[in-house]
Amino acid sequence: MTVETLGGYLREQRVNAGVSLRQLAEQAGVSNPYLSQIERGLRRPSAEVLQQLAKALRISAESLYVQAGILNPDDDGIRSVELAVLADPVLTERQKQALLEVYLSFRATTLSALSNDAPFEETPDETVADADPAVDAGTSTPDDRQAESSPAHPTEGI
Repeated sequence: MTVETLGGYLREQRVNAGVSLRQLAEQAGVSNPYLSQIERGLRRPSAEVLQQLAKALRISAESLYVQAGILNPDDDGIRSVELAVLADPVLTERQKQALLEVYLSFRATTLSALSNDAPFEETPDETVADADPAVDAGTSTPDDRQAESSPAHPTEGI
């Protein structure tokens, strides 16, 4: 049987584990009505909720991320980056999604340029390693502040 929805996949995993909806909700730390809505496809859970459900069901969180459309099933090379972002407890859901979108956008741009046999060159705007963060941020470096506070002539201020 091919399960096309996250809710259907979750329901299938729950039934296979022999766990009731109420038991899974309690084990995952979510409300019974919320879990029911997820299974019926009415709610889209966050990565954290998916992680809790995976733990309670003793299945891979990655498989739930793929079913939820958070991870791409075909791109094994980028999963470590995606999983690291999704597992970060400091970032909000919105920040995680924004970061993943930017990352995937950069990859798509680079892959597109490479597939067109055009040499991919970074423009000055894209080169981050050479940039001085203090200059870019409009702030001074510790050396600049030292020079600003020191008198121009050693005898000044005496």
